[in-house]
This record gives sequence, structure tokens and C-alpha cells, in this order.
Amino acid sequence: MTRHIYTREAIEIATFLTLSVRTTIKVISSAHHHMGAAFSQSSPRIMSPAVKSKVDKAIADNKIAVFSKSYCPYCKQAKNTLSQLGIKFYVLELDEVDDGAQIQDYLQEKTGQRTVPNIFINGQHLGGNSDLQTKKSTGELEKLLA
Repeated sequence: MTRHIYTREAIEIATFLTLSVRTTIKVISSAHHHMGAAFSQSSPRIMSPAVKSKVDKAIADNKIAVFSKSYCPYCKQAKNTLSQLGIKFYVLELDEVDDGAQIQDYLQEKTGQRTVPNIFINGQHLGGNSDLQTKKSTGELEKLLA
């Protein structure tokens, strides 16, 4: 094994550089973490009382409320399922209204679900199309609608 002899000055410089590198890495890592949080998550929006009222009223005033997008295949399947059962329901196509994005944000805040369709029966959140199809196949949908 080779032995190296370093001067006190060389050791101090090496220690300083090591600490500087560690500090720099921590600063960069911390900045990256905070920037990532700032850019990777959508900024919280101030929810309009009109949007909340519109959504809450649609849910309260209708036995079934479906928040949908006209081009979404899962929404189409859910609406077809309800139509085939002869069930009357309220639909709001979020891609066809000016406040659709805000409504979708509020639905996420209210239910934890951002995806469409977002379905409510008797004022209770059912979920999406897969939840509707499951309830239909198990017979639970008929019970909810009775």
C-alpha cells in the first residue's frame, strides 16, 4: 500500500472543496425538488362559487347526473348504458361549456376523481364508467335507482 503525505494546506483545500461540492449538491437538489413541485403539479385555482353552485345544483336536482366529454368513449358507453335501461339522466358535456375545466377541477376536489365520466346517483358519487358497468352487472344499479 502506498502512503501519501499531504500538507496541511492541501488537506484544508480538499476539505473545503468536498464541503463546497456537498453544499452545492444539496442546494441544486433542493432547488430541483421545489421547482419540480412547482411545475409538475397544477397550481391550485381559486374555485368560483358559480362553478360550485352549478355542479352541486346539477347533482341535487337530478336523480342521475353525468359529467362527460362528448368525444370520450367511456362517457359514450356510460350514457348508452343508462339510455338502454330507459333511465332519464342529466348530462353536462364539459368540452362544450366555457367553464368545463373549472367544473372538472371542482369535481376532482369534491370526489377525488378527475376523469370523466363522473357519475352521481341520488346525490351520491358513483364513480366512472367502470363503476357503472360493475353496478349494472351485479344488479346494484337497479337497487340504487329504485
